Amino acid sequence: MVSELQGQFEALIGKRLTIRLHDPDGGFRDIVGILESSHSLRNRHGRLIEFSHDEIFIWREVIAKV
Repeated sequence: MVSELQGQFEALIGKRLTIRLHDPDGGFRDIVGILESSHSLRNRHGRLIEFSHDEIFIWREVIAKV
């Protein structure tokens, strides 16, 4: 069964997102980049960052100003 979040992320593949993740040491860390799959994004340095939906605190699509 596909989770609601996975379904939302699959629809956003190719879009720019910012995702705030729970840090294992406490606090949060932010990742920003182009969503490549429902569990990974590529940042501006070309690095592929994988994440679990369980780590996500909040996320949003980054919409470029025109």
